Amino acid sequence: MHRQTRRRFLKEVAALGGAMAVGPWSVLAEEGSKPPSPSDADSAQADMAIARLESPATVDTDLKSAATRLTEHALEALGGMGRFVSKGDVVWVKPNMGWNRAPELAACTNPDVVATLVRLSLEAGAKTVRVGDNPCHEAKQTYRSSGIEEAARAAGAEIVYLDSRRFKEVGLLGKRLKKWELYPDIIESDLVINVPIVKHHSLCKATLCMKNYMGIIGGQRNAWHQALTECLIDITSFMKPRLCVLDAVRILTGHGPQGGKTSDVKLAGIIAAGTDIVALDAFGLELLERDPQDTRMVKAAHEAGLGEIDYRNNLSLKELLVS
Repeated sequence: MHRQTRRRFLKEVAALGGAMAVGPWSVLAEEGSKPPSPSDADSAQADMAIARLESPATVDTDLKSAATRLTEHALEALGGMGRFVSKGDVVWVKPNMGWNRAPELAACTNPDVVATLVRLSLEAGAKTVRVGDNPCHEAKQTYRSSGIEEAARAAGAEIVYLDSRRFKEVGLLGKRLKKWELYPDIIESDLVINVPIVKHHSLCKATLCMKNYMGIIGGQRNAWHQALTECLIDITSFMKPRLCVLDAVRILTGHGPQGGKTSDVKLAGIIAAGTDIVALDAFGLELLERDPQDTRMVKAAHEAGLGEIDYRNNLSLKELLVS
């Protein structure tokens, strides 16, 4: 999670006695392999990975398998889910499932991307993986029509319908937001995996990783649009994201954020993942044919120190083709 929870603190204290003998390489090493040198370990952990299908137009009939492979390869290129998940962790996978739309309309995160992240988290040792969002349409509709509820549950996730009575006011100490109502179970998780879909937005031009955090807030969310950039910088600063996964298997190129027309959907066949939320949003803007340097939201987040716009020159980036 973005800050140390009591459970994580106690686990880390208990582990100190064996830390010198075990070390972090034990999470990633294969049987019979030798621990890498420090320089090798650093190079194995990229800041950002972009996995692309070699021929995206040819896999529309087998998109489930393609989405799974892309997600697996992107996480592997970062060093594996074990880089982010420790044994016994509680993980919250936060997709965008705000709208009563089928996966083919690209208004919600691809369900097979979510399911793969659930599985990888459990395989890395997570005690519990929860999936939930605060949707704009009625939750029972959006969870089901998006396909995310069924896919995530089949992968072993606990599906959570956010209870509006449980949101609690939290001190954000931001420049614009001093406090706001957040969902406690999300912010108290050991890790929040932010998993938006790349799509057009009629008001702010694009909705990507930073804007996906609006799904963890309660209260009068429409008020954020009066100063959306400043609010998103404040919530992102509070969350201190450790892992974001950008779903561009399909992207919504127009009439967002709800969509509704298949003519607005493009099969891109891409998953990008990383530790830098600004870099991922910059990449998402490029997929929507927008210049990140001309987009106030991302430029302001970069200037606030939340990440890099020029990710190709300033980050450790791995790009790979997936067959």
